[in-house]
Amino acid sequence: MDIDTQVAPYYRAVGKEAEIFKHTYSSRIPFLLKGPTGTGKSRFIEFMAHELNQQLITVSCHEETSSTDLIGRYIIKGAETVWMDGPLTIAVKTGAILYLDEIAEARPDVIVAIHSLTDHRRELFIDKLGTTIKAHPHFMLVASFNPGYQRGFKELKPSTRQRFVAISFNYPEAKAEAEILAKETNILEADAKKLVNIANKIRNLTELGLTETVSTRLLVDAAKLMRSGLPKRLAVHSAVVEPLTDDLEVIEALNDLCDLMI
Repeated sequence: MDIDTQVAPYYRAVGKEAEIFKHTYSSRIPFLLKGPTGTGKSRFIEFMAHELNQQLITVSCHEETSSTDLIGRYIIKGAETVWMDGPLTIAVKTGAILYLDEIAEARPDVIVAIHSLTDHRRELFIDKLGTTIKAHPHFMLVASFNPGYQRGFKELKPSTRQRFVAISFNYPEAKAEAEILAKETNILEADAKKLVNIANKIRNLTELGLTETVSTRLLVDAAKLMRSGLPKRLAVHSAVVEPLTDDLEVIEALNDLCDLMI
């Protein structure tokens, strides 16, 4: 769990996402971000929390994340057994924005736990305490997931999706993505454009069968390595190509492509 109320992160809007989020927040409706990894979903939420001057509590969900992890549990403290609130309970009580990153990765009981918070009730039932907590007026539930990841295995049910206002994130258009790289890393504009061109070329190579393609996050990593003085080809090989696949033939093909474009 991460709690962040610090300096505003850089975020470059590509549409009406900020306007939609502000209206959703003021209307106290849950918010869902859909899109591939590394497209700025988490950064956007960090930016909006700062814009709204609200505390942000982030939970990175995985296959072992349970409702107990979110709501809370009894712990042994000295000779006593005491209750410790989880991040969801803390957010509900204090009026923070709770961000469940990759919610589809969590166990099914997590979805059950948040249902009463995603409709008109806006309340959290804590079974182990036998109590129900009404959400603070400023509480907001935000979640994200990647619809293309392990399609058919880890998806949100329609009954869950329809409890949220939703927007889709994708990779920015080339000019905007180059601007993001330049702003984030201070690399030369020409180098930023070159990295974006490489990314778009790989994104269109569907015949390679990649599970994930080049994210903006990978490009930022490559740009940072280049900015630190690592040779461009080596930076792209290690930050872009290697994280995408373990298939040696695919790695070789991608490296050859990147070398030509660099």
